[in-house]
Amino acid sequence: MLIDSHVHLDSQRYDEDRDALLARAWQAGVGALLSIGIGDGPDTMHRALELSRTYAGKPETPSILASAGVHPHEAQLADEAALAKLDHLLQQPEVIACGEVGLDYFYDHSPRETQKTVFRRQMEVAAAHKKPIIIHCRPSDNSTNAWDDTLEMIETEWAPKGLGGILHCFTGEWDHAKRAMDCGFLISFAGNITFPKAQPIRDVAILVPLDRMLIETDAPFLAPVPNRGKRNEPAWVANVAGKLAEIRNLSVDEIASRTTENFHRFFSTVESMAH
Repeated sequence: MLIDSHVHLDSQRYDEDRDALLARAWQAGVGALLSIGIGDGPDTMHRALELSRTYAGKPETPSILASAGVHPHEAQLADEAALAKLDHLLQQPEVIACGEVGLDYFYDHSPRETQKTVFRRQMEVAAAHKKPIIIHCRPSDNSTNAWDDTLEMIETEWAPKGLGGILHCFTGEWDHAKRAMDCGFLISFAGNITFPKAQPIRDVAILVPLDRMLIETDAPFLAPVPNRGKRNEPAWVANVAGKLAEIRNLSVDEIASRTTENFHRFFSTVESMAH
């Protein structure tokens, strides 16, 4: 079975056909998915948890786990009430991670210093509940400055906690992946690994050890080839597995089993630490 380690299942783009979408995922071999709880901002970051509970135990539907966090785009909205809400959500058993959090210097929807402050505050909340973090990092054009800042903060402020995390939708260089893995992170590859101009990402994917790798869709965004440009969905995580299998010269079943094993092992280890 496959695991989609990062999907925005609460997106309004799924409101008309979420049941059918989950059925298609199940039919494609997706046994579980991680619904990312950022909502449209702090006011709605609880929706991923609600979906996890709504679909719990439903037959022929993937198991739905949840995260909670404030995306760097909405960092300027992360007031004390938002952080208190995050604190509450991270106490819920279905919420297994804090995220996606981090830095985005491409769009700069929130001031960079505000992004750093909110990233730091969320790391503190996550650490208090012994939950790993899911990182969003997007540099500005022709610059790796967001990577430099993100990794420095991880190395100095997060790595000592020993909780690790996930670099979601990885688009960086090998050095970025290596530094993150040295801090206990897994590297997750999304549908953009199938894009013709994504050879730099594929070059890193060849180097990342199989036991440190996850796959995701980031749906509804970044639909993989041959569905590029369409609304993405969890069933298409199989296309990500297929591209990784191709470039690693492995079977799709091997990629599926290894990434599923990595997901379960990582979160089981973190959970055992918490107890």
